[in-house]
Amino acid sequence: MTRTVLITGCSTGFGEATARLFASRGWNVVATMRRPEAGAGLAALDNVLVTRLDVQDPASIDAAVAAAIARFGRIDVLVNNAGFGLFGVFEAAPRDKIQEQFDVNVFGVMDVTRALLPHFRANRSGTIVNISSGAGVFTLPMISLYCASKFALEGFSEALSYELASLGIAVKIVEPGGVTKTSFGQRSAAEAGQSVELPDYRPFLEGAMAVFAGLRAARADATSEEVAEVIFTAATDGTGQLRYVATEDIKPLVRARRETSEAEYMAFMRGQVTPRIG
Repeated sequence: MTRTVLITGCSTGFGEATARLFASRGWNVVATMRRPEAGAGLAALDNVLVTRLDVQDPASIDAAVAAAIARFGRIDVLVNNAGFGLFGVFEAAPRDKIQEQFDVNVFGVMDVTRALLPHFRANRSGTIVNISSGAGVFTLPMISLYCASKFALEGFSEALSYELASLGIAVKIVEPGGVTKTSFGQRSAAEAGQSVELPDYRPFLEGAMAVFAGLRAARADATSEEVAEVIFTAATDGTGQLRYVATEDIKPLVRARRETSEAEYMAFMRGQVTPRIG
């Protein structure tokens, strides 16, 4: 029996690559996005349903789940991929943008998951793959709100995994780092442009941007297709593994957070990301 995956945020990046990968391996794919017209390429593939789902619109979530079940009969895997990141110092972020950060990255994930849980419970099976980030493991300056949303997602996912295990439902977390060919950075930059500029932070920002430029130059970016392979593994390996680090560039920071003392970790991170000012 052909299995079915529902993926959020499929217009570009991880979501599009993941939809294509599952389809190429014989799955039914429900590729959802806020603007379905952006999914014409996916809609042309066999066994792919492109439909609207805006994680900030509960009615669209219910409609997408209903359309998926009507088309394919059941859903076996949910990939919560839709998300974006605010960039800039916390003090300059408008409250409505902070709310949106959590509405998309946390509450949207919860709403989509809640919509599918009755279906998974009835089947006594199902896998939920939540796309987190290296920023859900360690933090960096100027993405405090994005980090906060991904830390919340990690905590939610881990706790939820205990609740659902007895029902035959698995929860997985995929943690990517820097990736090329995705619109995530462009949206983050656009969101940053709406922040209020506070002159007191300018020396810090200039120094921090120089630090980040050096970090970017030193890393080898992965591709969305490589991350999609990790997502597929998490969805299909049948193991009890909870977390999957998806790109090589963040592994040193993940190891520092998870395998060293607090004092060692903080000294390491401050050495990596604290700019020289003056």
